[in-house]
Amino acid sequence: MLQYFFGLLYLFSVLLFVTLTGSQADECPLQLNPQRVVVKYGSSVSVNCSTSVQHKGMGWESSEGAVPMTKDSLTTWRVSELRVWGIEPSCYINYNKPQCAVNLLVTIYKTPDSVSISTVNHNGPMMERNQYELQCDVLNVAPVQYLTVNWYKGQTLVNQTIFTDTIKTPVNKTSKLLISPVRADDGAQYRCEAKLELGEEGPRPPPTNTSKTLNVEVYYKPKHSSSTETISKTKEESLNCTVKANPAPTYSWHSEHLKETISSSVIRSSTLSSGNYTCIATNSQGTDSKMFIIISTGRTTFWAIISCGVIVAVVLIIAYAIYKCNASPNSVI
Repeated sequence: MLQYFFGLLYLFSVLLFVTLTGSQADECPLQLNPQRVVVKYGSSVSVNCSTSVQHKGMGWESSEGAVPMTKDSLTTWRVSELRVWGIEPSCYINYNKPQCAVNLLVTIYKTPDSVSISTVNHNGPMMERNQYELQCDVLNVAPVQYLTVNWYKGQTLVNQTIFTDTIKTPVNKTSKLLISPVRADDGAQYRCEAKLELGEEGPRPPPTNTSKTLNVEVYYKPKHSSSTETISKTKEESLNCTVKANPAPTYSWHSEHLKETISSSVIRSSTLSSGNYTCIATNSQGTDSKMFIIISTGRTTFWAIISCGVIVAVVLIIAYAIYKCNASPNSVI
């Protein structure tokens, strides 16, 4: 029984030793400072690799900026102009058992050569409520997985495009935006912005390139705010048919009282007879009409005065009759 107990104790000790030595072997006693670098293409970079243990030699393996093995406790990987895409430097150390190494995460970025905005298969003004496609071209940018294209209408962000490609070398990318402009969008300004979101180690603010502004012209038909309007025939009043439209509308007036053609958008009511007048505004996108009703305020005022006088007279007569009735001594209650 005692031998069985010591046998189990020995087995446990062996397992514990293997576990501890294995965990130590899995750990590489190297520290990188910083652990990740974000470098603009062609710029300099410098990273320290250090250790706190006794070793037989440490150094850097890299396709550019390799550092020979040294017995020191610190070695530096340094490149004055980094131009190797996809570079993967690693710091190694000969420590007791087999050599171990720690890889440095390197992100090389390049801002776009240009960012431009255009319409797809269309030139000239846009028609109201038709659908159009805008395109943003980003040329020679890297790495694309950190690229975001933002679309702005004026100062308002209206859309975003995020890319998931993992290619590290510069590429050209395109983002598209569908719009259906209305009359309120006439003169609207669109632009696109290419932004590289490179994380905490990247530059702040993030590198951003913006396109020129694309001015949108929208064609839309005339549309009055109301279909009828009543106008008093005085010297101060006018019939104003002016309406917003693009292209600018032409005007025509129709009434049995008109003896000549009028193409102006505004006419004086004092020069017209009482009655109905219809104005039609027309452009290439459509037409819209508005009716003006002219009333004579002079005649209306006259009959209003007569009516008021009659009412006052009737009231006075009734009041007088009631008074006489109450004042008579022979009145019966």
